[in-house]
Amino acid sequence: VAVCGTVGSGKSTLLSCILGEVPKLSGTLRLSGSKAYVPQSPWIQSGKIVDNILFGREMDDEKYNRILEACSLKKDLEILPFGDQTIIGERGINLSGGQKQRVQIARALYQDADIYLFDDPFSAVDAHTGSHLFKECLLGLLHSKTVIYVTHQVEFLPTADLILVMKDGRIMQAGKYNDILSSGTDFKELVGAHEEALSAFDSFEGGVANPTGEEELTVKKTSEGQSNGGLIDKIDDTAIPEGQLVQEEEREKGKVGLAVYWKYITTAYGGALVPFILICQILFQVLQILSNYWMAWATPVSADAEPLVDGSTLIIVYVALALGSAFCVLARSSLVVTAAYKTATLLFSKMHYCIFRAPMSFFDATPSGRILNRASTDQSAVDMNIPFQVASFAVVTIQLLG
Repeated sequence: VAVCGTVGSGKSTLLSCILGEVPKLSGTLRLSGSKAYVPQSPWIQSGKIVDNILFGREMDDEKYNRILEACSLKKDLEILPFGDQTIIGERGINLSGGQKQRVQIARALYQDADIYLFDDPFSAVDAHTGSHLFKECLLGLLHSKTVIYVTHQVEFLPTADLILVMKDGRIMQAGKYNDILSSGTDFKELVGAHEEALSAFDSFEGGVANPTGEEELTVKKTSEGQSNGGLIDKIDDTAIPEGQLVQEEEREKGKVGLAVYWKYITTAYGGALVPFILICQILFQVLQILSNYWMAWATPVSADAEPLVDGSTLIIVYVALALGSAFCVLARSSLVVTAAYKTATLLFSKMHYCIFRAPMSFFDATPSGRILNRASTDQSAVDMNIPFQVASFAVVTIQLLG
């Protein structure tokens, strides 16, 4: 079944309604069997090409190779450095539009569904590849399946068993190609507009001069590239790298060097707050020792011994030492928080600076999830864990020395 019509006539909406993506206001919709959908904008997941085609199914070599041949993917896989094991970047960044379209067509064919819905599947490929896909896929592998395909290319309509002509969201005509061509004006206008566009394009191509042999060679090479799927221009982009586009994330194991901690503690204000933090901690430890010494010295050894100071003096001095200790703890905590906040802010700003000014190749090879992980989990460690650990190390060290 072919669905045609002008732009905005509701062709894609009809397929969405069949899929249940658009609410049904009236009428009856019944589907018998499994269905496969090929959208107009290719959907490619990040991963290997073979995984995008199999999509969780078991590998059947004979079926797999037959589908690759039908979708004109074999030559493209020969061009790619790792064949079907090539890792596709996010949103298929290292594939052309035609390659992505054919990969998702191959994925749909491999699912062996009962009903196939194609939303303008030939728009992203050249005329030769489109004809090959139509002949080998729709008329070949899917000859026994129910196929509903949307297209604006008239050359794919005569072989359809049923043609639906849509206008303003409604099916205006339905029937065989010759029947609706002779019975209605909407379809005749659509065919006429397509033929006029092709005539204008042929006239334009005929009027373009090729004054030099170099330009003729370029056109010839381009035509050869189109005859091989229109994707030969991707050779330079995909065949040069020796490794995959998306590399596995590496993790270093071992001890963290002192230089890393030194870089951390000197990031905020050049480390100017570090001496004050140490002084506050040392004063706190000294006041703690003095408090213990004061209580041991001023408290009578026994009930019969005469106290060295009266009770009020004992309490006043002890409270003063306690308040001094509390002030030192407050000052130390405030300085640690200030330094940690400043350090985390500077590191976060530097990270943003590097990310926003990174070349596009960095984003092609680095998944967004990996970047978000650095900006969330690792940044949380810089905000919370590292300041606590550094401060605890300083406190424990001074306590041991005290």
